[in-house]
Amino acid sequence: MTNFPVNTFDTAPERSKPALKQLRATFGMIPNILGSMSTSPVLINSLVGLFKNVHGGSFTEDQIQILLLTNAVTNECSWAVAFHTALALKEGVDPADVEAIRERRRPKDKKLAALSALAKTLIQKRGRLDDPDIELFIAAGFSKELVLEVIAVVAASTITNYTASVTKTPLEEPFQPHAWQP
Repeated sequence: MTNFPVNTFDTAPERSKPALKQLRATFGMIPNILGSMSTSPVLINSLVGLFKNVHGGSFTEDQIQILLLTNAVTNECSWAVAFHTALALKEGVDPADVEAIRERRRPKDKKLAALSALAKTLIQKRGRLDDPDIELFIAAGFSKELVLEVIAVVAASTITNYTASVTKTPLEEPFQPHAWQP
């Protein structure tokens, strides 16, 4: 079995340290997934730019967490589901909506349901959305431009979801109450 390290700031490659420093300032810690990603400076540095753009974009933080949690469930990434469950709840997302997504259902909030549905469909159809997929999203009050912004969020989460799955990133103690299995 191939083991990947979960680097700390001190053990990470030098070219990964600026990214880890930025992300540690955001999270107040270095989540294990970032420690794993830091093994590749190319990967961790790619995430930082995308992360900054996604979290500075048009969606609210609770909407971003809906997207990221949906993506994690759709990609069957246990680490990311637990992590984004914790962050979604911290952002004030209704626990019933969080549980719905974890159970592969849509949130009861109509706008969040459309957001979650678009992300899930985008992943499942590998980007080949049909007009009705987009129209459902727009009918919920989102613009066409935001369809494209969802692609950026999916790209960011794909990086972390795939990394966690490949490296088998261990789940930190604070996220254990939100552990999830596909």
